[in-house]
Amino acid sequence: MLTRSDTPHPDDTIVAVSSAPGSGLRAIVRVSGPKTREVVSAVFAADGEEPNPLTPFPGKEGGTEEPNPLTPFPGKEGGTGPARRLIPGAVRLSGIHSPVPADLYLFAGPRSYTGQNLAELHLIGSPPLVERLVADLLIAGARPARAGEFTLRAFLAGKMDLPQAEAVHAVIEAGTDGDLQLALTQLAGGVTRPLHLLRDDLLNLLADTEAALDFADEDITFVGKPETLTRLTTAIARLTNLRRQLDNRTVSGRPVRVALVGVPNAGKSSLFNVLGSGMGALVSPVPGTTRDYLTCRLDLNGVAVELIDTAGWMAAADTIEEQAQQLGGEQAGRADVILWCAEPGTGFDPSDASRLAATGAEILRITTKADLASDIPPSPFAQTESGGVLFSSTIAPGGTDALRAALIERVGSLARPPLAPSQSRCRHHLEGCVRDLQEAHRHVLFDDPAELVALSLRGALDQLGEMVGAVYTNDLLDRIFSRFCIGK
Repeated sequence: MLTRSDTPHPDDTIVAVSSAPGSGLRAIVRVSGPKTREVVSAVFAADGEEPNPLTPFPGKEGGTEEPNPLTPFPGKEGGTGPARRLIPGAVRLSGIHSPVPADLYLFAGPRSYTGQNLAELHLIGSPPLVERLVADLLIAGARPARAGEFTLRAFLAGKMDLPQAEAVHAVIEAGTDGDLQLALTQLAGGVTRPLHLLRDDLLNLLADTEAALDFADEDITFVGKPETLTRLTTAIARLTNLRRQLDNRTVSGRPVRVALVGVPNAGKSSLFNVLGSGMGALVSPVPGTTRDYLTCRLDLNGVAVELIDTAGWMAAADTIEEQAQQLGGEQAGRADVILWCAEPGTGFDPSDASRLAATGAEILRITTKADLASDIPPSPFAQTESGGVLFSSTIAPGGTDALRAALIERVGSLARPPLAPSQSRCRHHLEGCVRDLQEAHRHVLFDDPAELVALSLRGALDQLGEMVGAVYTNDLLDRIFSRFCIGK
């Protein structure tokens, strides 16, 4: 983790793998910094071009050197080259005889993601080749990037504010369409755009207030009491509305849905009654006892859960059973977590696994009635090493403890969106800013000294500044960017 004495220098040239780890069709190695061109030139050559097009062509005899028209980084103001380029070619790696085909994507600063010269090498996703490429780039003068350092540089270059930087992480971590949409909205400035406008207005109000202090002996009015009260009231209303929006985003409008599914007599209704603390689902050895679905609300470690008991999977013999099967399928399709139940010895049908996988829900396989099994593991109600099956019993002491613990873990992760840390930080600063503005409003209303008004306005501006990143510390940047993966 980064500390005040260990903050990465933004003028270093950094390198990291920015694609997912492991084998794949393509891997991406990203380089950013002042020496990007020199570092990349050490390993990359464009197709059919000698010398390397990343370096200037030598001048003719008796002439002067002319810049290569293919040079990707045109320099600072007054440069003439393109800001973005794609160059097909190959990388020559130490210890490997043949060149490896690769594409080079070039982005000239300041019009790049980091605000610096940036390059991406795209090659076949073979881990040994990627590791060798990174090693050669390090030898050429780059250093390994730290967690979130590319996005940190984008923030330091003014490409985005802190909430937008946090939204980059949330986009990567989004597990649902709703989480992704919220993250994209924040990345587009949906949260901070009104805050920047509000901050500008408060800065102007503070300037008027302090100007009145400087000319206290003169008969000059920079801003009147009614106007000041109106501007403060408007600011408080905007912040209150934004806080309400954050609350709506952080707290979902519905509970996490957990559905019990499986063949008839798999023990679903018994589990429903136990997990629901005595709910009255009818339990019978006769197949098809549950015709409709039943629901109950639970609180699992502070997370609201809707538990759903569905009809057992079976061929429908009449219209009622057909409707029961249809309703059960609809509830499973809307579930966030599915508890797939089966009796000991019956196993889990692969065709049913495909059917459940199509729902997109998280699936926990539960072997019920474990007290009746003859081949249960030594700790029958713990998760097994093979297959990830949980054994449970509704009559043995502690027979559902492992299931309940696993369920709490799953619903806890689903109930906490990737933007939760960002929204919690924003809410903290919003509440502090509202308090300071309310204090300033009271000072103006009761004609307190202007110094107190200015002090409260400065407090509110500090809170806004920390929220959008106009005011920050290394510790704050560490907490935000250390959560990123390396290469982002």
